[in-house]
Amino acid sequence: MSALKSLEALMKADAEPWVAHWFRRDLRLEDNKALDAALRSGHKVVCFFLFDPEILDGLEDRDDARVTFIRDRLVEIDRLLRERASRLLAFYIKPLNFFEVLSRSESFAGLYANRDYEPYALQRDQAVFELLKQGGKAFKGFKDQVIFEKSEVVKADGAPYTVFTPYMKRWKQLFRAEQLATVDSSGFDAAWMPVVEAAIPTLEEMGFRRSNLEFPPSKISPDRISNYEQQRDIPSVLGTSRLSLHLRFGTISIRSVVAAALKYSEKWLNELIWREFYMMILYHFPHSVSRSFKPAYDRIAWEDPSSNFEAWCQGRTGYPLVDAGMRELNETGFMHNRVRMVAASFLTKHLLIDWRLGERYFARKLLDFELSSNVGGWQWAASSGCDAAPYFRVFNPELQMQRFDPQNRYILKWVPELHTPSYPKPIVDHRFARERVLLRFKEALGTSA
Repeated sequence: MSALKSLEALMKADAEPWVAHWFRRDLRLEDNKALDAALRSGHKVVCFFLFDPEILDGLEDRDDARVTFIRDRLVEIDRLLRERASRLLAFYIKPLNFFEVLSRSESFAGLYANRDYEPYALQRDQAVFELLKQGGKAFKGFKDQVIFEKSEVVKADGAPYTVFTPYMKRWKQLFRAEQLATVDSSGFDAAWMPVVEAAIPTLEEMGFRRSNLEFPPSKISPDRISNYEQQRDIPSVLGTSRLSLHLRFGTISIRSVVAAALKYSEKWLNELIWREFYMMILYHFPHSVSRSFKPAYDRIAWEDPSSNFEAWCQGRTGYPLVDAGMRELNETGFMHNRVRMVAASFLTKHLLIDWRLGERYFARKLLDFELSSNVGGWQWAASSGCDAAPYFRVFNPELQMQRFDPQNRYILKWVPELHTPSYPKPIVDHRFARERVLLRFKEALGTSA
């Protein structure tokens, strides 16, 4: 039976009141705030997931690995629910169309979901809230993917922070150990609603095909985190957590991650706080998705991307560290964070290409793409964002290579033809590029620089 027919059968049944948990960026049963609240509601619980055409139809690659990752995770959640005599219902449908059907059920008592803070998600959830409200149904949202959300960390006058360091200090002042308290749904087996067998939509049914990319494990490595500060900038070693994909889709709890950071590495904790800082910025300044956080930077006269942008995308710029990073990204869906900064700086400062083009390319390729961090990182590199690198800071890719990959271990893995005639010459001279970008930014910014 299809998931939709299963839902229709559930709605037609003369059932006791039940509530629904809507999985979004929380693809796990354990330590899930909204799911726990639903299980404690006193009603039976049905779990579902919506493959949203508004999102999926905008993806450029039919083998987008993130769709494969999500579906595989849903299969695992369904397996776990079957152990509890229930099922996961999954649909390829626009959310409003789905809830128009669901809201007509007399036995449906309410919706539980964890909050999402991206502009599209906020608009979608508001529309769903209004629709359910008209039918007398509750939509209850919960904080789950962050420790602090929205306006919980603000200045004394209530204004949002726009500089990271004071935000970080205030975050740590407000933090209390009880905020890491986890929730356990294992004792609520009787609360799951039995539903008939239902098939999760296949990738092919949604117009996709399986990706062959490998996904990092969701396990926290104490050794790696303990050495994070010493190794995090070395791209040739596995010196970072590689948990960003799992934080993005909620296959790991932020509370367990922060608990590990508090135990093993304050430097890693600061990076997790950067993530929440950028989420807060996007929530308060949604225009920054497509416009510079600092309006003056929208006056920059960017170069025509022409062939230079394609060379950057392919990792054929003649700058080894940039090229290695882009090739790693294209092949694996991952790029080391130090290399991300160098590659982004190179596009915006050396090639003088609009940061929005780079941001969109990363959004297309990164397994761990998170809108707030991606936009924040790109505007940091382009000097147009909040608390960004000053416009006159121009990374020298050669010096970065000498400092962080002096033996070319990382570079030769991805650019094996480095010392051969087949490796391209630099597409732009560093000294020329630096002088050009400083002049261009000064012309655009004037005294506001």
